[in-house]
Amino acid sequence: METNDMGRVLTEATIENIEDLWAVKRSLIKADEVRRVSITDALVDTGATLLSIPTRIIQQLGLAKTGAKRVTSSIGLAEASMYEAVRLTIQGRTCTMNVIEVPDTVPVLIGQIPLEHLDFVVDLRSHKLIGNPVHGGEHVYELY
Repeated sequence: METNDMGRVLTEATIENIEDLWAVKRSLIKADEVRRVSITDALVDTGATLLSIPTRIIQQLGLAKTGAKRVTSSIGLAEASMYEAVRLTIQGRTCTMNVIEVPDTVPVLIGQIPLEHLDFVVDLRSHKLIGNPVHGGEHVYELY
């Protein structure tokens, strides 16, 4: 994980087509046929809500559109396409997450819901993504 001069937090992430992973479990395709991308500079954005992926990567992963949602961004109120779930892996932690489409000019955005799902927080002092210190840095789900 790296930061740039402006203090933005970037992280490595692997995004995989979940349907391909299920197809491997059913012996319908080989493991090396799973569509996946490795991102070296996903932007950790605590102001974003979801996992946002640029159009070109959605196409590369072969994701199917599931609908559209109203969104708000720096350009105001708009509509964005939603896509089927992927498996997101960051620092060895995985979760299943639906995808919202962003233009190709926008980086992969790791929003607050995937951060909570993976039990990561941004360390503001070092500008790094770390395991939640409340849980001793370990991946813990709170059930209450």
